[in-house]
Amino acid sequence: MTQSTQQPVALSLELASRLPGLEIIQGLLNGQVPPPPFAGITNVKPTLVERGRVTFEGTPSPQFNNHIGIVHGGWASLLLDTTMGCAVHTTLDAGYSYSTIALNVAFIKPVRALTGAIRCEATVLHSGSRTASAEGRVFDSKGTLLAHGSATFFVFRAGTA
Repeated sequence: MTQSTQQPVALSLELASRLPGLEIIQGLLNGQVPPPPFAGITNVKPTLVERGRVTFEGTPSPQFNNHIGIVHGGWASLLLDTTMGCAVHTTLDAGYSYSTIALNVAFIKPVRALTGAIRCEATVLHSGSRTASAEGRVFDSKGTLLAHGSATFFVFRAGTA
């Protein structure tokens, strides 16, 4: 039997159900909540957390390049979905969760691994008892718009969906 040296991969469901979304996302920012496994693979992390507003940053690696040397659109889509979802989560009370219903992305300029750090800013447009919506924008380090999107989320009591 080998000893595992892995970090926890997620906040326990029991603890997550007792914390408001804002505290959970702030915990991701300050390192008190372990990041989800995909964060290490995609190199994305939160840099600003406020109620209804979240910013993530990341640097795409060449492993996300498609066959013509451009970062696959899925990477920017993941960044948008993550940032918008976390922005929505900051508006939810303890015991509530969310899941993406619809994700719309418009790609303005290609992203390349050599583009460097990418920033995604998301703002909640609506947070209701059953649905929420947010919009997001992706920028390079010079402030050039690379992509933008919107998403709709299903809001539910944790453990009931």
